Amino acid sequence: MPFPTDFVWGAATSSYQIEGASAPDERGPNIFDEFCRRPGAVFMNHSGNVAADHCRRYQEDVGLMRQIGLHAYRCSIAWSRVLHEGTGRVSESGLGFYDRLVDELLAAGIEPWITLFHWDLPLALERRGGWLNREIADWFAEYTRVVVERLSDRVSKWITLNEPQVFIKHGHGDGKIAPGLKLGLDGQIDACHNALRAHGRAVQAIRAHARTTPSVGWALVGRTDYPASDSPADIAAARAGTLGVRTPDLWNNTWYSDPAFFGTYPDDALTLFGPKNQPPIRPGDMDLIRQPMDFYGLNIYDGRCVKAGAAGEPEVVPFADGHAQTAIRWFLTPPALYWGPRFLHDRYKMPIYITENGLSNVDWVMLDGRVHDPQRIDYTTRYLRELERAIDDGVDVRGYFHWSLLDNFEWAEGYKERFGLIHVDFPTGTRTPKDSARWYARMIRGNGAALHRPPSELFEP
Repeated sequence: MPFPTDFVWGAATSSYQIEGASAPDERGPNIFDEFCRRPGAVFMNHSGNVAADHCRRYQEDVGLMRQIGLHAYRCSIAWSRVLHEGTGRVSESGLGFYDRLVDELLAAGIEPWITLFHWDLPLALERRGGWLNREIADWFAEYTRVVVERLSDRVSKWITLNEPQVFIKHGHGDGKIAPGLKLGLDGQIDACHNALRAHGRAVQAIRAHARTTPSVGWALVGRTDYPASDSPADIAAARAGTLGVRTPDLWNNTWYSDPAFFGTYPDDALTLFGPKNQPPIRPGDMDLIRQPMDFYGLNIYDGRCVKAGAAGEPEVVPFADGHAQTAIRWFLTPPALYWGPRFLHDRYKMPIYITENGLSNVDWVMLDGRVHDPQRIDYTTRYLRELERAIDDGVDVRGYFHWSLLDNFEWAEGYKERFGLIHVDFPTGTRTPKDSARWYARMIRGNGAALHRPPSELFEP
């Protein structure tokens, strides 16, 4: 069956990864500015100081989005571009950039989807405790109000947090990304609880100050287990793995989503974590976290294959030797885009948007002046076929955002990984649409019909 007629086809980016323009008068420092100055923290000591130079080339980039035919563009706001210190004085020039970007998108017929936090916390707030300070919920609400008051006459789609699992685990647990902390589970739980409180305060601020009716959600890592077979036992095991907490860490779905939708932390996690690792709940916290949302954003790149083991518990099925991997060494697992949305939709009964999916590939401009990336076309075809199957089976999936529009700064991997539909030559800023951009344009025009072309025709330019 075809995708729904109102299905949203888009692409996504984030502020620090593409914007650049980080001079003191253009943006206040954030935690990645400091992190990138640590020798060895980032591949070849790269930084996002220039990145894809999107702040200066946004009109060109919107023109390329229009060529692809995007319905929507998901981007994030740099908190420290709007409030250099994270609170207090508003930067009119910073807000002005997003004003111009939104107007450019709308003039091109592209709907802006705004993410309020995609990891680039203002450095001034980190020095006040960052996500470990309960006041951050109020700081985030203040920032949200400023952005919403300015843009909500033209913007109605809002995402509060992007992948809290990542900025908690890798920013506060193993220190692989900014702010580079290595806290125990108790400290990570404290930071996470404040992030969830901040999410709740942001939802309240959006609904209180929006000038057009808002649609509000978030974008979480869709940690997915998928079944090794279609047997009821294997499906039950995959569901239990996707919707359970079985290891003493915060890399899961329900620790975040149960509080937001049900107002409680999951019992299996509270028991597993033990009395020393409980969330610092104060009166009113859970009501604050549980704010009404309009959609559930899922970022899904891969998953684990499981079967029913002892007593039906999920048992990981190892990948075969030589199983396909992307350039960043994530395994190719298309069924994740069927089972992740299905399990999470079953549990939370929310409309689903795939807010990120894509791959890093080994891309360069070839001798013919083109960027040939057949792996990206093949990967996306395989995953979208699984998403289409989920829709056919009744999962309420309403849109898909490819990650990413542009090659970008990939956090600790620097410029080593290329996720974009559009190649960026970082020394010059030159943009070159890849073969996958032309393929995606054709697929959008046909509302997914290109997924079913014969394999021999998939890679035609």
